[in-house]
Amino acid sequence: MITSIITFVLTLIVICIIGLDITKKLNVLHKSFMYIFFIFAPHIVLLGHFFSERTKIGQDNFICKWIILTAMIVFISYLWMKVNIAPNTKKQIVNLRLRVMLGGRRIVLYGLYTALIQTVIYLTSRATIQNFGIPKKVVIIDSIIVVLTIITLLVNGMLRILCTSRRLNIVKRLIVGFWSFIPIINIFIMLYACHIAAMEYDHECYKVINHEARVDSAVCKTKYPLVLVHGVGFRDLKYLNYWGRIPKELIRNGATVYYGNQEAWGTVEYNAKDIKDKILDILKETGCEKVNIIAHSKGGLDARYMISKLEMGDYVASLTMISSPHRGCKFVDIACKIPDKIYKAVARFFDKHYKLLGDKNPDFYTASRQFSTYHSKKFNEEVKDVEQVYYQSYTSVVKNIFSDYVVAIPYIFVKLTEGENDGLVAIDSAKWGEFKGIFRNKGRRGISHGDIIDLRREDYKGFDVIEKYVEIVSELKNKGY
Repeated sequence: MITSIITFVLTLIVICIIGLDITKKLNVLHKSFMYIFFIFAPHIVLLGHFFSERTKIGQDNFICKWIILTAMIVFISYLWMKVNIAPNTKKQIVNLRLRVMLGGRRIVLYGLYTALIQTVIYLTSRATIQNFGIPKKVVIIDSIIVVLTIITLLVNGMLRILCTSRRLNIVKRLIVGFWSFIPIINIFIMLYACHIAAMEYDHECYKVINHEARVDSAVCKTKYPLVLVHGVGFRDLKYLNYWGRIPKELIRNGATVYYGNQEAWGTVEYNAKDIKDKILDILKETGCEKVNIIAHSKGGLDARYMISKLEMGDYVASLTMISSPHRGCKFVDIACKIPDKIYKAVARFFDKHYKLLGDKNPDFYTASRQFSTYHSKKFNEEVKDVEQVYYQSYTSVVKNIFSDYVVAIPYIFVKLTEGENDGLVAIDSAKWGEFKGIFRNKGRRGISHGDIIDLRREDYKGFDVIEKYVEIVSELKNKGY
């Protein structure tokens, strides 16, 4: 009678716990409970054997024994599936990608905890297992299940992080994936991956808080529409935005955004005419009197020339220049010393292929030489600022040759000849109008010439490029532009 009551109560408890968890009235994935779960659950075979052979219920009542064993298996299986499929308990999960990534982090930590605690258990309980006379076959099966439990947790968790984290680029994913198979080292690699996931989650939550706080504020709703002007070598494409995630966030916060639509390898003079035509179309379309221009790299030179030489000062309220080489680049001076025959052959190659990409009049030879310090000095003497236009500039810096492999070689030349730079443009060269500052971050990487336009669509420690543009446009709004 007592055996039947115990069996009924234990079965009822299991059913109630699972039912309450399904109805979200109880959280079985609470950390304190999971720490206990991963001590005992991997030993389901050992526990089942002990219950069957060492307890009165297990020895005397066949039916009750199997009811209790079934309840135990169902309960452990339910928790195991939930941990591996939906391990999140946090309410503030921004989207599915973050849910998967954060779940991966938790699963990896459970896997590392299980590996540690089970190692301690096996090292300290060997004599106890022998004293109980547990068959060797049971011990071997139990050990296999423990190892499979740990491997499943770690593989599941790492795959989730590697497949969803935006802070892990392709190179980092390959490195992390490779070293994850190396014992001992993989512990630190997995902890690093968990740290990256936590940082990314916190950053995304911070952005959500900002979005919610600015729902009705329209912080980027400037008096005049924005015109984003790209740099050299790129075009304004519909499905591959030069400015990454930035325009979408500006629009979300009230901005009206247009693009310069100038050529990738057009000369300053040619591109200035393209931008002028685009701005006149925008003014006609919107009925506005002026526009605000935000220009990156050579786009700043194109815009300056347009305002000054094409009499567009009355139609431009402000010009914000990001990492524009106003005083040229000394490494271009070195490139200009390449034999002219070779230089022109390279230029013809670029011109041919950029025509296929949409440029009507690419001129690599002239456009690239316009970055020389000699040409820049002459340019600055001839292209004067227009008084009624507000000019401001920003730049960024990378911290070492390994910061961004794309600009590693020019970084060395600029560093040796001009000092701190973003991989292409030195700080002094980027200053024009009211210089508003240098973008830096807390990490070892720094912020490169491409990072400042969200080229890789990645987030970096201590710097939010999207939020920075929101601040820039918000300041323009507050200034009345």
